[in-house]
Amino acid sequence: SELREQEERGELLRPLLFALLVLCSVLLYFRVSLMDPGFVRPEEEEKVNPVINEQDGEAEGQSLGIPQAPGTVTLRRCGYCLVKQPMRARHCQLCRHCVRRYDHHCPWIENCVGERNHPLFMAYLSVQLVVLLWGGHVAWSGLYFEQSWEWLQHNIFLLLSFLLIVIFTTVVLLLLVSHLYLISCNTTTWEFMSHHRISYLRHSELENPFDQGIILNLWRFFC
Repeated sequence: SELREQEERGELLRPLLFALLVLCSVLLYFRVSLMDPGFVRPEEEEKVNPVINEQDGEAEGQSLGIPQAPGTVTLRRCGYCLVKQPMRARHCQLCRHCVRRYDHHCPWIENCVGERNHPLFMAYLSVQLVVLLWGGHVAWSGLYFEQSWEWLQHNIFLLLSFLLIVIFTTVVLLLLVSHLYLISCNTTTWEFMSHHRISYLRHSELENPFDQGIILNLWRFFC
């Protein structure tokens, strides 16, 4: 009867929903870590590299929302994998490939975050944050503080779990917020951290030639 009352109140759906969120988080993790982040292949060289006309400075890639390169910038060939690097690509020495719209190499997923898996990476962080917040709430609700050694012995595992959840939640939240900010500016972690070293940004008249406004930046990234 008690089980039926819990079912009627919808309490049995909560652990099922939590388990589904954890499963979704795990599946997203493996998807992001195992998929191609946007490796530049030699056979795709002509497709991914906009052809620059030196007379009028226009690029064939503008229809895809790729800003034209400044006149003084020459798109170069990678010294490691010897492919022509499209704008915003970078060679990752850990993955041993050039990655389109390279953001960073994430040690947590052991893969680069780039053009193809960056939106899924954001989805993974969002689901993971919900799971951590929910788990933190469950752990906190089970703590009843008492100033005694016996209480600490019985609750040490729950207390340590809560502290770990707080640490991971803080890291994931900061990572998610920082990426949302960079996406809203249409820049990447690599471009943000190494602005002075990147030729197409250093020689550009604009501080960020890719910025098209917050709404359009978010729309192009997620949609």
